Amino acid sequence: MMERKSALLVGVGGQGAILAAKILVAGLMEAGYDVKMSEVHGMSQRGGSVSTQVHWGEKVYSPVIGPGAADILVAFEKMEAVRYAEFLKPGGVAVINNYELPSSTIAAGLCEYPAGCLEAMETHFRCVTLDAAAEALKLGSAKCMNVVLFGAMAKALDLDRIDWESVIARVVPEKFLALNLAAYQAGRAAAR
Repeated sequence: MMERKSALLVGVGGQGAILAAKILVAGLMEAGYDVKMSEVHGMSQRGGSVSTQVHWGEKVYSPVIGPGAADILVAFEKMEAVRYAEFLKPGGVAVINNYELPSSTIAAGLCEYPAGCLEAMETHFRCVTLDAAAEALKLGSAKCMNVVLFGAMAKALDLDRIDWESVIARVVPEKFLALNLAAYQAGRAAAR
């Protein structure tokens, strides 16, 4: 029997959380899981929060993840990790991009970016923290930061029996394939 699992991917509009979730869903479906996915865009096109919920198992009826139910939280921005922390179950893992993307109120000088986001998460959860933006830039493009985070997530979930490279090859455009395969491997290495 396949155990039911859930992942919550959160970030700011334009960071690629939805593409990372689509790679996850494609691989899980190929591996024989029943998978449900939900996206919440909100004001994502204006730099607002975005969240994607994915449930998988032998039989799954809903993609919705309630408070304290996510097995893994993947935060593309560290303030988003804190914003969605209540959804991570005790014993769950948080994969956190050590990256700051100031909200519009912070950018306008109306408030300051909160200090201690990573420390707060590490106090309560098992965390895998990486600088996915720096890893992506080493590869030549900040745009593959999402696949770096995906690689770290796949490693943290111990889903090694799935051929993620072939899944990535089917999901991302061919002209970006080499970059994204390198990003996936960089994320796996950073999660060790």
